[in-house]
Amino acid sequence: MPETESPQLTGAPWEYWLHIPNDPRAVTISRRTLRLILTMHGLIRLVDTAELLATELVSNAVRHTKGPAALRVLWADGVLRIGAWDTDPEPPEPPCRVDQLADLDLEDGRGLALVRSCADLWGWELLSRGGSRGKYVWCDLAAVAS
Repeated sequence: MPETESPQLTGAPWEYWLHIPNDPRAVTISRRTLRLILTMHGLIRLVDTAELLATELVSNAVRHTKGPAALRVLWADGVLRIGAWDTDPEPPEPPCRVDQLADLDLEDGRGLALVRSCADLWGWELLSRGGSRGKYVWCDLAAVAS
């Protein structure tokens, strides 16, 4: 197993999809699968932040919908995109700023606030293809060489 970051951060693009049931255990399975993917591709430096982001996205997909979901992990041009698809076409609640979390006793909205704070970029798309509806919430992490 690679123990260091790959010297070729701009290597060939790759993509993985993990289709998951609407089950809270899917969050842990998604997080561990993501860790394995990034480790095998030599992107160990991104693992901790990527796991946090994927956990929040998949948790939202499982918690707020009744149908299946999917985790997508895409690497291209030095950017890691992590996304979660779910069956609910409703847009996600706009995240509050992280500095507001300490002042408010919020039940919801913390996950996307963390995504907003930790990711380089994030967004969502409404999907409607082949009779399937839902949304795809994603975030990007740039692998900047230090």
